[in-house]
Amino acid sequence: MDCKDRKGNIIYTDDGQDKLLEKLYSSACGRFLLRFLIPPQISKFGGFFLSRKISRIAIEPFIRKNQIDMTQYESRKFCSYNDFFTRKIKPECRPIDLTETHLIAPCDSRLTVYPITSDSRFTIKNTEYTMKSLLRDEDAAKAYEGGQLLLFRLTVKDYHRYCYPDSGILSKIHKIPGVFHTVNPIANDYFPIYKENTRSYCYLESAVFGTMLMMEVGALMVGKICNYEENCTVVRGTEKGRFEFGGSTIILCLPAGSAIIDPDILANTSAGFETRVKYGEKIGIHQTENALT
Repeated sequence: MDCKDRKGNIIYTDDGQDKLLEKLYSSACGRFLLRFLIPPQISKFGGFFLSRKISRIAIEPFIRKNQIDMTQYESRKFCSYNDFFTRKIKPECRPIDLTETHLIAPCDSRLTVYPITSDSRFTIKNTEYTMKSLLRDEDAAKAYEGGQLLLFRLTVKDYHRYCYPDSGILSKIHKIPGVFHTVNPIANDYFPIYKENTRSYCYLESAVFGTMLMMEVGALMVGKICNYEENCTVVRGTEKGRFEFGGSTIILCLPAGSAIIDPDILANTSAGFETRVKYGEKIGIHQTENALT
């Protein structure tokens, strides 16, 4: 799927990762190899290697290839590739919109928005998903009918830390084990994305937006999803967790009548574009605020 920034400009995407995935998923040989790449133990081994000192040799080539502006990040020496991958950005480079009636993006990503109905099929590159199959909980799925599902797709060069989209009370974490699998849209032509992915989700009870469901989805070669806390009160914009190496996805489910997503994002989704959003920026408003303006 193509992507636009918030000004409506189409963003150029380096397709090196897409080309590699296309080769793996489009051939019998590639799909055979993937059987050996996606089990959790392989991902753990990859994570182990990327946490070793020797993996630092991959840092500079990655920075050059992806043209990452390291002046935006805290200046420090990295002890491994994963240490670099989970680098922290300077707070002033990702200001948090603190307006209570504004919904903010939890991460740097590419966003698409879907309505949730009783027969919703969330299509991502011609692969369909239901709320029930995503959550493995029919009651939880029904609770969000009439609401919206926001899908934030992170690429390998994105900032891989994420925050709370609003202040509120956080529930316990629900974990869904699975086989690590890529979340790159290329994969959807050949394999469903989420049916084999490890997921973690929790509920965030917000006084403004109601009970939101926030899910993190692990991907191929992501060693783990690192969430910091549960069963506590949290503050909008505070870091919730981080992903280790790989592309990843965050899903935010909003209850019916809670928020209106910004028009440019909705228009982009309708036209088949993802929208480039940044950690902490406004992506929507409370439903009542819109009615009053």
